[in-house]
Amino acid sequence: MTVDFWQGPSMEALQVPLQLLYSGIALGMIYAVIAFGYQLTFQTSDTLNFGQGDALMLGAMVGLTLVGLGLNYWLMLPIVILFGMLQGGLVEWLGVRPALKIKSEFGWIMSTIALGIIFKNVAENLWGRDDLKFPSPLPESPLSLLGAKVLPMEILVVFGAIAMMLAVELFNRKTIYGKAVVATFNDRDAAGLMGINTGLVITFSYALSSASAALAGVLIAPLTLTGATMGAVLGLKAFAVAIIGGLTSGLGIIVGGIMLGAAEMFTGYYVSSGYKDVPGLLLLLLVLALKPSGLFGKTAIKKV
Repeated sequence: MTVDFWQGPSMEALQVPLQLLYSGIALGMIYAVIAFGYQLTFQTSDTLNFGQGDALMLGAMVGLTLVGLGLNYWLMLPIVILFGMLQGGLVEWLGVRPALKIKSEFGWIMSTIALGIIFKNVAENLWGRDDLKFPSPLPESPLSLLGAKVLPMEILVVFGAIAMMLAVELFNRKTIYGKAVVATFNDRDAAGLMGINTGLVITFSYALSSASAALAGVLIAPLTLTGATMGAVLGLKAFAVAIIGGLTSGLGIIVGGIMLGAAEMFTGYYVSSGYKDVPGLLLLLLVLALKPSGLFGKTAIKKV
């Protein structure tokens, strides 16, 4: 008589969950980079750029144009980041600064939404309404990792997103200008009394916020189609990630992004693609009900 011992799930049985997890992490890191932009502006001015999704779209469209003109993808990246900074500075100058001057509680909300709509309309007139294919700078053949397939571009998305957030963190910790940003976050009035130009710091935070979104745009573009409407849903989901993780926590942003990305992938595969947004929204409602400051956020935060 022979006794069969259970050996656990086979490698084949684990392939699909691993595949979904890899894709979920890549998608979640894109959400995290965009949500990181929300965090940057909230920390310095208690405001949010509700046109973040459109900043992502513009970065992708500008990047596609530059690549189409023959510019190498890697040389295109710093140009797109610079473009994003200029676009973010323009949003702060036109939409946020006037509202802050008159202490309007909701003026900056409507202004950033309005500017986002304007940017979308401009993009539709410049590039059309059709979705376009963004050429991948890396081979499109998947790699095998622990028995599951992962695209090289998905790996680049994860490491690119982490590199962007680490670079900003190092900037804040190691440079005099970064310390001015941190001081403005801790106490804007006290920072102003110390001689820090808090207005310039807020402008810079908006520039950095849109630059991160523009980078996210050219990272995700080769994995999807590029068009004037691509940023709307991504910006909204990234806002959900910022709320879930906490608008004051970089770790919370990453964890929230991965949670939402993985939840969408698993739900879309095992339940239905029509329900893939439901778990993330349920998690958002649960967090708002039980811990409004976010899973990793500080409870003393003022919510908008």
